[in-house]
Amino acid sequence: MTFSKIVNGASLKPRSGEPPKKIVLLLHGFGSSGTDMISLAPAWQDALPDTLFLAPHAPQRCDMMGAGYQWWGLSGFAPSALAAGAASAAPAIDVFIDRKLEQYGLTEKDLALVGFSQGTMMALQVGLRRPQAVAAVVGYSGMLAGTLGLGHDAFPRPPVLLVHGTADPVVPVAALHMSESQLKRLGVDVTTHISYGTAHSVDPVGLRLGRDFVAEAFTRAS
Repeated sequence: MTFSKIVNGASLKPRSGEPPKKIVLLLHGFGSSGTDMISLAPAWQDALPDTLFLAPHAPQRCDMMGAGYQWWGLSGFAPSALAAGAASAAPAIDVFIDRKLEQYGLTEKDLALVGFSQGTMMALQVGLRRPQAVAAVVGYSGMLAGTLGLGHDAFPRPPVLLVHGTADPVVPVAALHMSESQLKRLGVDVTTHISYGTAHSVDPVGLRLGRDFVAEAFTRAS
């Protein structure tokens, strides 16, 4: 399979000034960028002082959004199209993760994946299929794109937090309920939060819940 390589993006070094002991990988949505996604990180730094935040740009330019990027071209929301798209984009993220874990001498238990919208699809796609379980997966305003390859006894089941707004006009909040049901059926420990009145965005409560979820997961995995 051929895939594009992740070569750039945005990052925020550990507040402690020490070498990273943890990594939070922030995966942006369709038409967005790592530069946008890294804006979540400052609110998490106090709780995660030894964490390196990485927000890569997706490898593909998004034709529909001039300055943005996409993990894959969205041709529709049919389950088969979403599953195929997420599967095609996953290898680039896996290679990026492998490189960063090796660079800093860390393992999956030191890694959390956080996604928004299409980035949530990628966080779940990759996080549920790594050889070893990552510490946590947090998904904002997104969904599980497909379950192919999941369900066998050996697949890693990291804890997952899903957060979604009731007023989301892009990915309906029903996607949270569907994804929660599918994940629970697979034996994944899922926590959910619904942000009432929130559109396709992350509200302050959701941001705080994500921070606490990741911090607790890192403590548990250590």
